[in-house]
Amino acid sequence: MTAGRKTDGRVAILLCTYQGERYLAEQLDSIVNQTYENWVIYASDDGSQDLTLEILRAYQEKFGAERFFVLSGPREGYAKNFISLLKNKEINADYFAFCDQDDVWAADKLFVAISWLERNSPKVPCLYCGRTALVDESGVRIGSSPLFKYPPGFKNALVQSIAGGNTMVFNQSLRAIAGSTPDSEIVSHDWWLYILATACGGQVNYDSEPYVSYRQHSENIIGANSSMLSSLSRLKKTLDGRLAEWNRCNLKAIESQRENIPRVNLVTLECFERARISSLFKRYYFFRRSGVYRQTIRGNIALFVAMLLKKI
Repeated sequence: MTAGRKTDGRVAILLCTYQGERYLAEQLDSIVNQTYENWVIYASDDGSQDLTLEILRAYQEKFGAERFFVLSGPREGYAKNFISLLKNKEINADYFAFCDQDDVWAADKLFVAISWLERNSPKVPCLYCGRTALVDESGVRIGSSPLFKYPPGFKNALVQSIAGGNTMVFNQSLRAIAGSTPDSEIVSHDWWLYILATACGGQVNYDSEPYVSYRQHSENIIGANSSMLSSLSRLKKTLDGRLAEWNRCNLKAIESQRENIPRVNLVTLECFERARISSLFKRYYFFRRSGVYRQTIRGNIALFVAMLLKKI
């Protein structure tokens, strides 16, 4: 594709950093090389003690303070850091893109995402996300994240996060909704965006083509979760009560958006809520009526077992 694309839609890249000196420059260079040029970076550092801030300042000096902002994060973990950027009222743009410090973006990542977003009404909350190419510490490709076959939707979002925040680009409508919700109970910024977009009648595009190289290394906060070992780990978390706690947090947070949720999704939400607290037979009834699903057979089996054991 031809380099140098530029449209009227401005993209705010929401970059969170912490002790990121090893890979940060490579990620920033991949942003610089985007074919979609109308972007501005907001980097929120969560208290790095290495050379991360020096790297950020050097790029800020290169591009100018009007295009590269360096902010102080809340120092409460990666999710709260991203949420702080999402809710920062001084950040204004047409579109927003989450950005991790140690990935590498394909040159057309923003162009592909914005092209899809621009085909939708700006009044509709829209979220672009997708797969990632998995690379090792040296940047050599070692695989891809799972390709999910079922369409994204609220019935899936209630029980599963399907895409990493590092792939997500979204419009002002979704940002406005997300910015109005309390963040004290939010489990993960990317799962929350998926829940909100689908709950409020928005559009989600899950791209099967990866445009982000997701680096797998020992410092990763969240890995690719594609191995059998990862599946067993998720099953353990499901059965030991963590899924139930995550669901409790998400359901509490979504209460503030009930007026924005279409009736069909409210029915799903209410059935799922009742399935969590009812006796066994009613629990099964409301679980089936809710229609919630995960993207894999193993995932759906684990979800069904969790329902039987009252762990959802």
